[in-house]
Amino acid sequence: MQAFTTHRGLAVAIDAANIDTDQIIPKQFLSKVTKDGFGVHLFHDWRYLDEAGNEPNPDFSLNQPRYRGATILLAQENFGCGSSREHAPWALADFGLRAIIAPTFADIFYGNAINNGLLPVKLPVEAVRQLMDEVVAEEGAEITVDLQNCKVTSPSGAEFGFTLAESARQNLLKGLDAIGLTLAHESAIAEYESRIPAWRR
Repeated sequence: MQAFTTHRGLAVAIDAANIDTDQIIPKQFLSKVTKDGFGVHLFHDWRYLDEAGNEPNPDFSLNQPRYRGATILLAQENFGCGSSREHAPWALADFGLRAIIAPTFADIFYGNAINNGLLPVKLPVEAVRQLMDEVVAEEGAEITVDLQNCKVTSPSGAEFGFTLAESARQNLLKGLDAIGLTLAHESAIAEYESRIPAWRR
């Protein structure tokens, strides 16, 4: 997966709490077996006025021209609650998002996001509100997320620190998912397997 070190990008806010995975990627779009192609269905029920997804909702922030190409999403508490579908971070990443900033996340979503190269950043409610206000006030406002120093910088230059388990931070910095982490020990695995008698293989 793509490594995450420092990312500066256009930010967009969805000023709502308890955004669940069925809103992030509704159940009718879960039949695909690869990680690609989910972005078009992201927030389907909010992004579109029709079931077919042909009529964008102009009031939804992700559809507004000023936020086109956004790579950082701001939201309120308990982001990613609901069912444990891994398709939710797949859809967010496929849409082009690299980081989600919110006060809290549902535990399973939080882990799934990290395992798929999507950085979930927990900041205090007041910090998220300031970021949202700045993003709404200034068209083209960008936020910097620095995973190396665990710091978020707002469009105005305000800085907010965040924490992440060191193992998760290292995996994101190196671009290692579960498979990549295993393959990092490929030589040790091969050496071990070479010592196993043929009759036990």
